[in-house]
Amino acid sequence: MNFDEFTGEVQHRLELPGTGEAVRAIRATLTTLGQRIPEGNAEDLAASLPMEIKWYLTGAVHEHGQRFDWTEFVGRVSEIEGIERSDAAYHAQVIVDLVSSLVPDSDVQQLRNQLPEAEDDENWRKLFAVLDAGGWQEQEA
Repeated sequence: MNFDEFTGEVQHRLELPGTGEAVRAIRATLTTLGQRIPEGNAEDLAASLPMEIKWYLTGAVHEHGQRFDWTEFVGRVSEIEGIERSDAAYHAQVIVDLVSSLVPDSDVQQLRNQLPEAEDDENWRKLFAVLDAGGWQEQEA
């Protein structure tokens, strides 16, 4: 999948009006995720993504491995994207689901392992809600 296909898929899944909004959602989610996980894990996760997308997980992040909870994660995504927190949480779920469909399962498991609260904290599990529900399904018109 190339950059245009990736952004187009995000735009479609999130029903966003334009490519700019899709890129903003991708940047907000993946930059914040890159801040949360260690640099090596971000690079592993990014390896299967289009070059322009992988940059958000790696090159755009100045400090990897920061420790913050789900509430802070959603707050950062919301602030970067300029949208309500509930929308930011949903956007992050959909984007993580798309990323998960493009990377090896081992990298998705590694991501889960880098969020140790995911085992103990119901909130971090929300990041994987779409994935755990069996993936995104296109709604019938």
